[in-house]
Amino acid sequence: MTIWNPWHGCKKISPGCQNCYVYRRDSQFGKDSSIVTKTSSFSLPIKKNRAGEYKLQATEGDVYTCMTSDFFLPEADLWRKEIWDMIRERTDLHFVIITKRIHRFVQCLPGDWGEGYNNVTVICTCENQEQADARLPIFLECPIRYREIIEEPMLEEIHIEPYLASGKIRAVTCGGESGQNARICNYDWVLETRRQCLAYGVAFYFKQTGARFQKEGRVYQIDRRFQMAQAKKAGINYYPEVNLIIDRSAQSVEEILQRLSHSEFRSRFQLSLEEISYIKKKGMETIRRHAEDFIRQRLFPAEILNDGKQTPMRGHPVFIAQHATATCCRSCLQKWHGIPKGRELTEEEQDYVVSVILEWLYRQMKPYDLG
Repeated sequence: MTIWNPWHGCKKISPGCQNCYVYRRDSQFGKDSSIVTKTSSFSLPIKKNRAGEYKLQATEGDVYTCMTSDFFLPEADLWRKEIWDMIRERTDLHFVIITKRIHRFVQCLPGDWGEGYNNVTVICTCENQEQADARLPIFLECPIRYREIIEEPMLEEIHIEPYLASGKIRAVTCGGESGQNARICNYDWVLETRRQCLAYGVAFYFKQTGARFQKEGRVYQIDRRFQMAQAKKAGINYYPEVNLIIDRSAQSVEEILQRLSHSEFRSRFQLSLEEISYIKKKGMETIRRHAEDFIRQRLFPAEILNDGKQTPMRGHPVFIAQHATATCCRSCLQKWHGIPKGRELTEEEQDYVVSVILEWLYRQMKPYDLG
């Protein structure tokens, strides 16, 4: 995970902003957080070393953008085009944009956005029911390829069933509020959102308890350093790892994996402890996005330069899985999966390949705790 803050400073617009951690931290240094300024990290994604290589590599994980501001802040309108240019240039990176200003989304898009860049996830925050009902209908109508929701700081029980039912939300994150003046986060609220996610097969992640965490009628004061660990200890994260969304039966995937298990070469590939740790840290939903990006970039075209010799993100779990499942090149796809070379992959075929990769990864991870 990389944090990229091209500008710093923000304006409070809703109840979730009341105890903003940026304001809290800046106040320690006598800094006015409402003043928005460009930072020295503005061009981070395109900075290069002396060898002409990008300093920021895809192996460092998703790039969380504008974490000390809001990407769609009006004060940043003059700078945003440059940011879109960098995101467009770095198709090998995946950018995550979290916003409270989804109402400004459409007017801030680049001309070639279409239905969304393949390397961008947009996450809409909603700290209470009022903000959920104000923001999420707009969120669902925006042209976005990858959508997630964050309920943080979670200030009350929130019902998002109608939005999850749309099938457009990939994951939901819940979390309490940190800081000395933190408001209570009730565990029952977290469990209720989890129940809704399970009902619609949407990934769920409990990020942090917050400083004041209520469970079974008792309020606990939790030190900042333990808030994420305590949330993880709850063991309630939910990852719908394998959802075959195409017209191929689970039995056909089972059959192909059985065939591959008899290949001496394919069966050599196993996840190392380092790769298993990487998956547990990132979560299967992030790994799914990586797989989708790799397939779209490396296998989708009809003609591929150096087909079979490409090594995108060597050592990445998806790369290992591609070799194990014979989805590493178009020749292997034709030989093992019956998908012919010389033409672009259909959406159904891309989904199928991702499903096979995720099924293999899921089986490798089965002995371990994904939560």
